[in-house]
Amino acid sequence: MKITRRTCLTHAALAAAISALPRIGRSDATPSAKPKARIKIGQLGIGHNHGAAKMESFLKLKDDYEVVGVVEPDAKWREKRKNEKAYKDLKWMTEAELFAVPGLRLVSVETDVPDLTAAALRCVRAGFHVHLDKPGDPSFARFSELLDEAEKRRLAVQMAYMFRGNPAFQFCIKAVKEGLLGRVYAVHAEMSRGLWADYLKWVCQFKGGNTFIFGSHLVDLIVSMLGEPQRITPYLTRTDPAFENADTGLVVMEYPRCVASIRTSALDHDAEKRRHLCVSGDKGTIEIRPLEHPTTLRLSLKEDRAPYKKGTHTLEFPAMIDRYANQLLELAGVIRGEIANPYPLAHERLVQKCVLLASGVPLDASSKGHTP
Repeated sequence: MKITRRTCLTHAALAAAISALPRIGRSDATPSAKPKARIKIGQLGIGHNHGAAKMESFLKLKDDYEVVGVVEPDAKWREKRKNEKAYKDLKWMTEAELFAVPGLRLVSVETDVPDLTAAALRCVRAGFHVHLDKPGDPSFARFSELLDEAEKRRLAVQMAYMFRGNPAFQFCIKAVKEGLLGRVYAVHAEMSRGLWADYLKWVCQFKGGNTFIFGSHLVDLIVSMLGEPQRITPYLTRTDPAFENADTGLVVMEYPRCVASIRTSALDHDAEKRRHLCVSGDKGTIEIRPLEHPTTLRLSLKEDRAPYKKGTHTLEFPAMIDRYANQLLELAGVIRGEIANPYPLAHERLVQKCVLLASGVPLDASSKGHTP
């Protein structure tokens, strides 16, 4: 990671920045250390847009994972994605065959979004840890049932919010929690996308539309930094008559002494370059723009805040060749019992609650008691 300033940063500042990176993914092994047992993993479903890239990540992590096969009962999805590079040499099997693989420990659930929770629940009830692609379930009751079953069986359910493995985001969370910015009073974030006609039609099936699909990433980040808000107010607008749902959204998350806002749009033709996060405190500000490719963090301090000096610092993080590797390595550590889960089930439950409220989805009456 390259760090620059108007003048040179100290070695202590460099060390502090590097220490904020996820510890998973940096090898601490010695040459004499015994190789760790590989975790057998299978993929259930190929309907999710991130499924193939996720499988490529699992295949690269050969020291930690052994991929046993992939399941897709829907002929439509098999035909559409059978030639994806990630699935080329994998064994296709039924769900029953996957669940019967000796030593299987983890299932990566990559169905189309409406089917995610039901598929994950079958995996958990069969005794497997789950990596579950986002954004969870439109029903808080169904999602809570999944987490309750996992808790009962002491199984991990890892939600696939891709920015969790982003070192700049981890630096930002660490800075907030350790008081580098002083009292945080405002957070502004945007994650938009220019969507094509078929994808727009698909997004329309979800209440909250684009906010549910893309804004959920930012809800997860804000909850990770600040915890549960006192109130969430969504302003979801249909600006395009061709769109049958909210295509533009503004979400306000209110805290006792802080206000966070999230913006999303389905109509931004060059959105990736303008995705951003700004966290403002009474002692300093962090801005990340764009969120990826490249990832550059701008830290501005009102006064010296050890180990940083007053002024503006630019932290340039290395390009993430793989969005998912850090998160999947983290999951391997959780499954082996090497680390406590940094995103426990209580966090996943709270995030889903906030995602639904941000999307204008009322919580099920039967699940209101599940708030952590």
